[in-house]
Amino acid sequence: MTDQAIYQTDALIAEDIDAYLDQHQHKTMLRFITCGSVDDGKSTLIGRLLYDSKMIFEDQLAALENDSKKVGTQGQEIDFALLVDGLAAEREQGITIDVAYRFFNTEKRKFIVADCPGHEQYTRNMVTGASTADLAVILIDARKGVLVQTRRHSYLCHLIGIRNIVLAVNKMDLVDYDQKVFDAIVADYSAFATSIGIESFTALPISGFKGDNITALSANTPWYAGPTLVEHLEAVEVISSADAAKPLRLPVQWVNRPNLDFRGFSGLIATGSVKPGDEVRVLPSGKTSTVTRIVTMPSGPAGASATGRDGDLDEAVAGQSVTLCFADEIDCSRGNVIAAADNPPQAADQFEATLVWMNDDPMHVGRAYWLKLGSQTVSVTVQQPKYAINVNTMEHIAVKTLDLNAIGVAEIITDKALVFEPYKDNRALGGFILIDKLTNATVAAGMIHFSLRRAQNVHWQATDISREAHAALKNQKPAVLWFTGLSGSGKSTIANLVEKKLHRMNRHTFLLDGDNVRHGLNKDLGFTEADRIENIRRVGEVAKLMADAGLIVITAFISPFRAEREMVRAMLPEGEFIEVFIDTPLAEAERRDVKGLYKKARSGQLKNFTGIDSPYEAPEHPELRIDTTAITPEQAADLIVDRLLDGA
Repeated sequence: MTDQAIYQTDALIAEDIDAYLDQHQHKTMLRFITCGSVDDGKSTLIGRLLYDSKMIFEDQLAALENDSKKVGTQGQEIDFALLVDGLAAEREQGITIDVAYRFFNTEKRKFIVADCPGHEQYTRNMVTGASTADLAVILIDARKGVLVQTRRHSYLCHLIGIRNIVLAVNKMDLVDYDQKVFDAIVADYSAFATSIGIESFTALPISGFKGDNITALSANTPWYAGPTLVEHLEAVEVISSADAAKPLRLPVQWVNRPNLDFRGFSGLIATGSVKPGDEVRVLPSGKTSTVTRIVTMPSGPAGASATGRDGDLDEAVAGQSVTLCFADEIDCSRGNVIAAADNPPQAADQFEATLVWMNDDPMHVGRAYWLKLGSQTVSVTVQQPKYAINVNTMEHIAVKTLDLNAIGVAEIITDKALVFEPYKDNRALGGFILIDKLTNATVAAGMIHFSLRRAQNVHWQATDISREAHAALKNQKPAVLWFTGLSGSGKSTIANLVEKKLHRMNRHTFLLDGDNVRHGLNKDLGFTEADRIENIRRVGEVAKLMADAGLIVITAFISPFRAEREMVRAMLPEGEFIEVFIDTPLAEAERRDVKGLYKKARSGQLKNFTGIDSPYEAPEHPELRIDTTAITPEQAADLIVDRLLDGA
C-alpha cells in the first residue's frame, strides 16, 4: 500500500467511518495457498505480504504489543524482521507442520492465505489447505530449481482443481537477479506442467526477503515487465464467469422455517444463477417447483442495506448464500440439491474416484466409511484400488491399499444415491471426504471422476411380498444374533445351543458359522485384514437377506473389528441386530485351544491370528455380554434366548 493510499484511507476513516466499514465489508475475498519444497521461503513471503499490507492478524498483533515498536495504519511501521522471526519461531516449534492461515487485505481485496508445510510426510495438510483455495503460489528457490516437492505440490494443486497457478521464483537476490536462471526454471517447470495438464501459469521473479516484485516492480529486474504478485492477486477472478454460466446448483444446508408463514431452503450457490420465476428441480427426489423469493439476511432496520445487497434479491449468482422460497410445498431437506429443472445433475451409487489418503492407518478395502459431499452424508465402501500414482514420475503402480499420503484411483459404492457432478466440472458436487465411523477422523479426500455404468443399468426390483409378510407367516420377529469373541471363546458351542432351544420352540432359524462359510461362500478369502473385512461384509449381506425372509439368524464369527460389526448393524432395522459378546480372556481361550490354532500362531506357523499378531476390538456396548468363566454354555444359551424373546 502506497503512502498516498494510506493517507486516503485515513481520511475516509476520519470523515465517514460507516462508509469506510461498508467499503471494507464488501471487498471480494481471495483464498490462496503458498506451497513448495522445504525452505523455499514460504513464511518469508507471507511475512512480506503481511508487512507490506500493514494488516496484521490478531495473533501476530498481540505478540507484538509488548514490543517497543508501534503498530498502526497511519504511517507507523511494523518491524519486518520481527514479524519474520515470529513466523520462524512457529516453524521451530513445529506449528507449521499443519496449515497456518493468515489474513490481510489491500485496498482492492481481502485475502486468506494458507501456509502449507513443505515436508512430504505432511502432504495431507497441504491437501487440506488447497481444498478451499482459488489460487496457488508455488515457490521455487532460484538456487535449486524445480524439485520433487515442487512437482508433487503442483500435481496436487491441479488434482484438487486449482486452475490459477503462480510460479514464484524466489530468492532472486541470491542469484544476482539473473534472467537466464529465471528463464531456465520457467522452461523446466513449463515442460512438467504441460505433462500433468496444467494449461497456464503466471511466473514471477521475486525476493520475499528484499520485497522485489511483491507490491512494486523492482529496479533489480528491469527485464521483467509483468504484474507484481499483489497486483496479480488483486486481479485474478475468484468466481469465474464460467461458474456463473453453468446450470444452477445449490446444495441445501438447512431448511429455514422461523414461523408458519415462511419456509425457505438455504445454502451457497455452487454454480449458475437463479431468479424468482425460475423452475427448479430438487434432487434426488426429482420434484419440481418455481422460485417465488430469493431471501438474504437483512442488515438494516428497513430490511435491506443501503447497497441493496440484502433482503429480497432480483437475482442470485454463484458464490452467494441465499434462501430460496418455492411456490409448492415439495419435499426438500438438508443434503438435497436444488438445480435447474431442465438441466439437473446426476444421482448414482457407484463411482470411480481419486483418493488422497490422509490417515496414519491404511485404507481398509471393503470397510464402511462415512462419505461427506457438501451437505450430503452417506455410507460408502471402497474397493481395492485400480492403481496408485507416483507423483514424481506419474507412473501407475499396482497396490492393494493406500497408505498415508498415497494417491490412488478406486471404485466406491454408496448405500444410497448421491447427487454429484464430476470434480473437473464442479468442485462443490464432485469433491468429498471420507470419515472413519468409529473415530470420526477424516481419513481421505476424494474427487469423483464419473458414475459407473452398472450404477445406471442395475435397478431395484420391487416385490409384492414384504419382509413383514414373511415374518408374519412364521409368527416371529426377525433378528440377527451376532456372536463375537476370540477363537476358542465358545461362540460356536453357545450358538449351536441357542439354535437348538429356539428350534424346540418352533422358531425358524439359521446358523451361520465362521468356519462353515469359508468352505463355500468365502472359500476364496484368506485371513489378511482386508479379507476379514470382506468376509464379514458378505456374511452381513447374507444375514440381512435371511432376516428379510423372516428368519432368526445366528452368526458365530470372530469378527474382530468394530467397524464391520457396526456396518452389519446399519444394514438392519433398529433393534434387529443383537450383538452378543462371548467374553473369554485370551489366556483362557489359549488354554482351551481345541483346534490347536493358538499353538500354531505362537510358533509362527499361522499368521494374522486374532489375539496374537492381529488385534481384536472388543464391543463397547453389546446388547449381551457373556462371561464364559462365570457361567456354563447352557446358562449362557438360556440368557440369550430370554433376551431375544423379551425383545420380540
